[in-house]
Amino acid sequence: MNDIRRTILWVIFGFSMVLLWDKWQVHNGNKATFFPSPAAVGAAAPAVGASAPKAGVASVPGSTAPAVASIGAAAVPGAPAPAASVAREKIEVTTDVYRLTFDGEGGSLVHAELLKHADMTDKTKNFVLFDESTQRVYAAQTGLIGGSYPTHKTVMTAVPGPRALKDGENELSIRFESPEQGGVKLIKTWTLKRGAYDIAVKHEVVNAGSTAVSPQLYLQLVRDGNKPPGESSFYSTFTGPAVYTEAKKYQKIEFKEIENGKADIPKESTNGYVAMVQHYFASAWLVADGVQRDLFTRKVSDNLYSVGMIASLGSLEPGSSKSVDARLFAGPQVETMLKELSPGLELVKDYGMLAILSKPLYWLLDQLHALLNNWGWSIVALVLLLKIAFYWLNAKAYASMAKMKAINPKIMELRERLKDKPQQMQQEMMRIYREEKVNPMGGCFPIMIQIPVFIALYWVLLSSVEMRNAPWIGWIQDLSAPDPFFILPLLMTASSLLQTALNPAPPDPMQAKMMWFMPLIFSVMFFFFPAGLVLYWLTNNILSIAQQWIINTRMGVPPQFNLPKFK
Repeated sequence: MNDIRRTILWVIFGFSMVLLWDKWQVHNGNKATFFPSPAAVGAAAPAVGASAPKAGVASVPGSTAPAVASIGAAAVPGAPAPAASVAREKIEVTTDVYRLTFDGEGGSLVHAELLKHADMTDKTKNFVLFDESTQRVYAAQTGLIGGSYPTHKTVMTAVPGPRALKDGENELSIRFESPEQGGVKLIKTWTLKRGAYDIAVKHEVVNAGSTAVSPQLYLQLVRDGNKPPGESSFYSTFTGPAVYTEAKKYQKIEFKEIENGKADIPKESTNGYVAMVQHYFASAWLVADGVQRDLFTRKVSDNLYSVGMIASLGSLEPGSSKSVDARLFAGPQVETMLKELSPGLELVKDYGMLAILSKPLYWLLDQLHALLNNWGWSIVALVLLLKIAFYWLNAKAYASMAKMKAINPKIMELRERLKDKPQQMQQEMMRIYREEKVNPMGGCFPIMIQIPVFIALYWVLLSSVEMRNAPWIGWIQDLSAPDPFFILPLLMTASSLLQTALNPAPPDPMQAKMMWFMPLIFSVMFFFFPAGLVLYWLTNNILSIAQQWIINTRMGVPPQFNLPKFK
C-alpha cells in the first residue's frame, strides 16, 4: 500500500513539475520544452500608416498624428520631422558605478554601463543595461506634449561642464537646454551621486511666449521585446514592463499583452512608479507621491514597447516657469537598496506567489552573508538553519520511513504469498500497519509541509543579483553561472541516488525502476542551473541523508542500500 501511494506521489509530482515547467516557459515567452504547442502567430504588423523607426526611436505618448515616413523620425504632434542632417551630440559621463551616454536629441539616456557588474556572457566587459544599437533598444526618454513643445526628439544643447565624477566629489550634473518651441523652453538636468543607482532628473519648463500654455510632462522607458542576452534556456525569468500603485500594487505586463491591446493598468494615480524589469536588473521612473500622473503602456513599433507616466503641469502664464523633480533608477535589484528608494520598488525583484516566505529567507541570507562574507557558505548555513528549524518534522517523516523499512520484509513476503488474492493482501497489509503502528503516509506529510519554504528559497537564490560573480570556493567563481566542471551537479545526482537507495525498495519492478529514474531525470536540469541553486539542493540532500541515517540507527534499523535490479 505504501509503495503504491509513494509511486503515485512520485508520478503526480513528476508530471506536475513537467507541466509547471512548460507553463512557466510559455508564460515567459519561450517555447514549451515537453509539450510544445503549434507555432505561435507572429507579432502583429505595425498599425496602418506607421513606419518602422530605427532603434531607440519612440512615438511621443498620447500622439495621434500619423507616423513620419522618414526612417528615424518619431511622430511628434504638431511638429515637423527633424531634418536627417541635424547634428546630434553624444555625451559620455562617468561615475564610480556608471558609464553613461546621453543623446543631445532630447537629452535622453541611451546607454548605461554598470561598472560594478560584469556582462552576462563576457566577464571581461561591463554589464550594459540601457543600449541603443542594431542589436538592442533600451532607453529613458522625457519631453513635453500638449502642443508643439520640446520632446525627446528635439535637439538640445548640453551646457559645458565636467563629465566625470572626480575623487572627493559626490555629485555630477549634466544640463540640457532646448530651443524655444511653441513658446516653451525645456531645461533638463541630470544629477548623479557617488555610489548611487538613482539619478535625479529636474525638468524646468519655461513659458517664453506671450500666451498661457498648459504642457504635460511625460517620462517613459522604451525597450525592445527580446530576452536579455545570456539568459538560460533551462529556467525563465520575467522580462518586460511593470507598474506599481498603492491601489493595485505590483503589476507585470507581458509584451504580448501590449501587442494585443490587453494591458490592464490603472489609468491614473497619485503614487507609484513605472519600470522595465529583467533578470537581476531594472529601471524605473520615480515621481514624488501626491503628483497626479496618467500611466500608459504602448506599442511604439514592431517589437518596440514603452511604459511611462504623464504629469500635468497646469497653466503657465507668460514669463513663468515650473519645475518637476523625478528620479530614474537604473541598476541591480538589491532588495535592501530598492526599499529605501521608493515604496514597493523592491517588488521588481519578483518572488511570485511565495513572496511572503521569500522575503524573510532573503533577510536571513543577507544577515548570514554579513557574518560569513561569502554567499556560498551563507547558502550552506541557511539550509542548515532550515534543517534545524524543521528537525522534528523531518524526524517524524524519517521515523515513519524507518518503520516502513523495518517491516518491508514482511510486506514483501505478504505480497508474494497473496499476489493472486489482492483483496486479502490489502487486508493483511492494513493489519500489519495497525499492529506495527505505522502510517503509510507518515513520511509524506511532514515533507510536503516544507516544500513551499524550499521553493521560496529557490526563488530567492535565482533572483538575487548578489549571486552574480560571487565566488564560493575553488572552481566556483560565479554562483549565478553553471558549474564549469559539473562537479556540483554530479555530487547532487549521487546524493539523490543515495537517498533513493536508503528508502524502502518497492516490490513492484516497474515502481522500483521509476524510483531510480526520477532522480536521474530531474538531475539533468541541474547541470545547467546556477551553481548557487545546485549548492542549495546538494546541501539539502546531504543534510537529509545524515538525518535519515541517524534516525534509522537510533530506531535500530541498520543502514541498507536498496540497489536497483533492472532486468
